[in-house]
Amino acid sequence: MPGISTGKQILILGWTLSLFLLVSYLICIGFGIIAPDWAHMHEAWAPWLPGFEWLTWPGFLAGAIGSFAYGWYIALFVIPLKRFFEKRIGNSANG
Repeated sequence: MPGISTGKQILILGWTLSLFLLVSYLICIGFGIIAPDWAHMHEAWAPWLPGFEWLTWPGFLAGAIGSFAYGWYIALFVIPLKRFFEKRIGNSANG
């Protein structure tokens, strides 16, 4: 995204990833409610979401907040790293 400031890039990626992860989390919870036990995805989410507990309101909220927060965590590190490597390597990969 040439010409866009680092702050704006972080905002764009932060919102994009956060909403993507939150929607993915909500889809998995919904799927887990209607699917048979052997097909539940909550076991995959649980180790990554501190406080997540299946089918409790506090656990659901902890998972939703954690999912959203991971998007911002990634954006805050990926964009500065991307900018660093762009400056360091330059456009040598393009030509």
